Amino acid sequence: MSTVFDLKDRLDWGEPALTIIDVRDRDLFNESRISGAISMPVDELVDRAKASLEYERDIYIYGGTDDATAEAASKLRESGYKKVAELMGGVGAWQAATGTLEGTLAIS
Repeated sequence: MSTVFDLKDRLDWGEPALTIIDVRDRDLFNESRISGAISMPVDELVDRAKASLEYERDIYIYGGTDDATAEAASKLRESGYKKVAELMGGVGAWQAATGTLEGTLAIS
């Protein structure tokens, strides 16, 4: 598990060697997402990750709920990904920590 503050610290310090994955459906992703996140809905997650991400890559993952986040992270770990951090609280926690959002509903 990881907090939004852990991710924010890494980004603030300029550590770009990571991938942020949003496993919510595309409509929610398009409305509001953590800046820099990529959309990999949970039903496509493993196939898309295998096609585009190295197994040693640092991955931060979030869904609509902490349970959805944990389920998605578990799928990645079972597929061989070693460095998967579950971003607890998702978009809401990120916004509360003054993290930057993107999307049609994002308020700067």
